[in-house]
Amino acid sequence: MRITILAVGTRMPGWVAGGVETYRKRMPPHIQVDVIEIPSGHRSARGSVAVARQKEATALRKHASRCDVVVALDETGQAWSSTALAEQMRGWLDGGAHVALLIGGPDGLTDACRREAHAIWSLSRLTLPHGLVRVVLAEQLYRAWTILQGHPYHRE
Repeated sequence: MRITILAVGTRMPGWVAGGVETYRKRMPPHIQVDVIEIPSGHRSARGSVAVARQKEATALRKHASRCDVVVALDETGQAWSSTALAEQMRGWLDGGAHVALLIGGPDGLTDACRREAHAIWSLSRLTLPHGLVRVVLAEQLYRAWTILQGHPYHRE
């Protein structure tokens, strides 16, 4: 199974890459987690936010089109507990799916990205820095796998 985190934004601080890598290394070999960074659309005082978001959406949708399951991360989505994520992961594992997890840019995902996704997942109703979302997402994927294994990492 492959999970590809498609994240708008480049040049993240070192702690972001380090945090994601910590949890990537803990995953078993049959679950490959990758991060693909999508450059942010150009924003300026005179530039259009809509044009920037559309450029980001085009790149996200191009990469996601290669995947079996697309999940958009958006604060308006459904909140999943860690155990609910584990159940999602069980289905992805059983199907051998290639899953894309979409993280939007500073102005979020376009309606088209949300509409075309198989699910919309909210990590929190809080607005989180995009780098932190990557780390939280990597940790929750690892946690979900440990739940499926009955590993004591997750405690209820």
